[in-house]
Amino acid sequence: MKKTEWMREDLAAELSAEHLQQKAAAGWKPVAIEWKREIEVMPDPAHSGTGGGPEEIPYGMQIASDCRHLEDNPGEMQVLKLLAEMIVQDMSFPQMADMLNQRAFRTRDGRTWTPLAVFKLTPRLIEVAPRILSGSEWETRKKQMSKVAWNS
Repeated sequence: MKKTEWMREDLAAELSAEHLQQKAAAGWKPVAIEWKREIEVMPDPAHSGTGGGPEEIPYGMQIASDCRHLEDNPGEMQVLKLLAEMIVQDMSFPQMADMLNQRAFRTRDGRTWTPLAVFKLTPRLIEVAPRILSGSEWETRKKQMSKVAWNS
């Protein structure tokens, strides 16, 4: 089974043909280019105090192909569902991080999970829990978990 790996790379210098060749040799292919520039803007009193910067995309979501809205990120939603199950099983944050790492899940920036990284997802998990914990998929999984607990 193949898994698609994504990477965002912040460039410390200008993009060069050599850098692109190195990435291609390592199996990477470019799928998008993000450009930025600084421009002078007049302050907008209607939006004062909002920070003005780009908002972070919530964990479990990604920018849709139309670049106008967010949609579920299947891999990240799988992590959130697994975390919900582990919370129901009363696992500790270190146990949850170990389980995610054993199943080859990585954080958004490609690192292994730590107890702190799992803890920081707790507010997001609370936001999406009603959606994750409802529906037939969760009911089926809950029955499987209770059978395992009953046989233990």
